[in-house]
Amino acid sequence: MFKGSLPALVTPFADGQVDLETLKKLVEWHIAEGSHGLVPVGTTGESPTLTHEEHDLVVETVVRTAAGRIPVIAGAGSNNTVETVRLVEAAKAAGADAALVVTPYYNKPTQRGLVAHFHAAAECGLPIVIYNIPGRSVVDMSPQTMGELAKHPMIVGVKDATGDLSRVPKQRIHCGADFLQLSGEDATALGYNAHGGRGCISVTANVAPKLCAEFQEATLKGRYDVALDLLDRLMPLHEAIFLEPGVAGAKYAMSVLGLCRDEVRSPLTPLLEGTRLAVKDALRHAGLIGH
Repeated sequence: MFKGSLPALVTPFADGQVDLETLKKLVEWHIAEGSHGLVPVGTTGESPTLTHEEHDLVVETVVRTAAGRIPVIAGAGSNNTVETVRLVEAAKAAGADAALVVTPYYNKPTQRGLVAHFHAAAECGLPIVIYNIPGRSVVDMSPQTMGELAKHPMIVGVKDATGDLSRVPKQRIHCGADFLQLSGEDATALGYNAHGGRGCISVTANVAPKLCAEFQEATLKGRYDVALDLLDRLMPLHEAIFLEPGVAGAKYAMSVLGLCRDEVRSPLTPLLEGTRLAVKDALRHAGLIGH
C-alpha cells in the first residue's frame, strides 16, 4: 500500500491559526502532481507546536480530502506511551491508513522500552510505521529490536532517518524482505532504494511533488539513469531546504510558488535572507521558477 514519494506534509498557518482551506488545496495539488501518499502532522507538519485538537483536525481534514485516492499515514508519535496510543486511536477513528510513530524522544528508553512502547501503539489495530530518527530522539532502534517488532502483524515498516544506508540490508535480514522500508532523508533516497527501500517520506516533495514522484518511480523500476538525472535537478533543493529547519525551508519555497504562507510557529523562525536566496536559486535549478 505504501511506496514511492510520500510528502511529510506541512501544516499551513494563517495569522497563527491552522489554515484548513489551504491544507485542502495542498492535498488536491499533491494528488494531481502524482504523490503516492501523504504523511500529515509529522515533525514537518509542526506536530510539536500543534494542540491535540489541531493535530486531530489536520489528520481528519487530510483523510477526508484525500478520500481514499492516495493513502494517508498520520503522524501519531510522542515520548509518552499513553499519549501515543491516544493519537493512534484518533488517527484510526479518522480513517487514516496507518500511523507514523516516532521513537520516544528525550526520556531515552532502552530497547526493551521501545518494544513495550510500539507494542502498545500496535494494539490499537492500525498499521504502524516506526519512525527511527536518532538525531532528534537521541535513541536509536537497533535492527535486532526492529526485527522483534516486525513479528507483530500491525507493525508494517519503518521510516529510517539514520542516514546509514547499511541499515536497509541489516533490517531486511532481521525484519524480512516484506517489511516496508522508507527513507526519511531526501538526499540519500536513491541509495536507500538501491539497497532495498520502497520510497521516501519526503520534505522536498512538499515543494517538488511531481519531480519527487518521478524520481521514486524511476528507482522502483530500476531506472537509475533516469533517477540520477532527476536527483541532479533536486539535490540543491534538498540542501537548501535544510540550511535551517526543513519545515521553514519548505514553507518558504512553497510561498515562492504561491502555495501557502511561509509562517511557522515559535521556536521556529522565518528564514534568514541568505537562506531565502539559496532556496530561490535551488528552485531555479530544479526548473520550478524562471531565471
